[in-house]
Amino acid sequence: MIESRGNKVVLIGTGAVGSSYAFSMLNQGVCDELVLIDLNEQKSMGDVMDLNHGVLYAPTSTKISFGKYKDCFDAALVVICAGANQKPGETRLELVEKNMAIFKNIVGQVMDSGFDGIFLIATNPVDILTYATWKFSGLPKERVIGSGTILDTARFRYLLGENFGVAPHSVHASIIGEHGDTEVAVWSSANIAGIPLKDYLAKDEGEDQEEKMKEIAEQVRDAAYEIIEAKGSTYYGIAMGLTRISRAILQNQDVVLTVSALLEGEFSHNDVYIGVPAVINRQGVRDVVEIPLSEHEKELFDHSVHTIKKAQEPFWK
Repeated sequence: MIESRGNKVVLIGTGAVGSSYAFSMLNQGVCDELVLIDLNEQKSMGDVMDLNHGVLYAPTSTKISFGKYKDCFDAALVVICAGANQKPGETRLELVEKNMAIFKNIVGQVMDSGFDGIFLIATNPVDILTYATWKFSGLPKERVIGSGTILDTARFRYLLGENFGVAPHSVHASIIGEHGDTEVAVWSSANIAGIPLKDYLAKDEGEDQEEKMKEIAEQVRDAAYEIIEAKGSTYYGIAMGLTRISRAILQNQDVVLTVSALLEGEFSHNDVYIGVPAVINRQGVRDVVEIPLSEHEKELFDHSVHTIKKAQEPFWK
């Protein structure tokens, strides 16, 4: 049973995202043991040394080590950050072919170890690669999770908080759909302390409400491209999001997060991994939460589903 596996986490891929995730996990004291795996063994071993030198100042004495795929056998959670990176001007979907082959090899080696825990996927295009991990692993759908729109939702709530002068924690709003260009900002149910955001927007006299909403949604959608142009890749935000999901799993929190989960009739769609609100606990995805959508939001979400299915279809004929 997963419950008996302790809080051991194996991280595969110690590039910018993976090493940032390891640093975040150590700082928050989320797991008892963290094992790092990477093709670049020298770099990964350096990360292990560097992280261990910070254990004294962490909230708990996390055991951190360099490992091999055989070390996945008793892990509660395997987090995959390995794969080809998104280059400037390249969309997440253009990464599909390169990363599909990489994932078939990685997931195969993890499963050969006897692993029977939960997969958490961060590599882009995350929805397609989470679906691939589910297929390659043969694990139940609830135990294969993608980071989905966890970062997009964080960007959305941050920008809304900045706009309205409240902490992001007080903003209740979601980005759903593909983690990419077809993502959907759910304005219809977005609120601050129960007050609809549209009411807040209406208070700004002389400002076009629809134009402001469009501007914020575009800022969220295009944030990754802006960051990639500035420094090559995004990693701090997604690392924090991955840590949040990991904590929800390992601490059995039953918290709702916007992750990539398999739809089986929810939102009127099937056989696709996509970013949706879901209850996360020690079993993985307990339930997908079908938040109400406006007709326009439904149309946008349908388009997002179609985009993902079209991109991954050639691999599963």
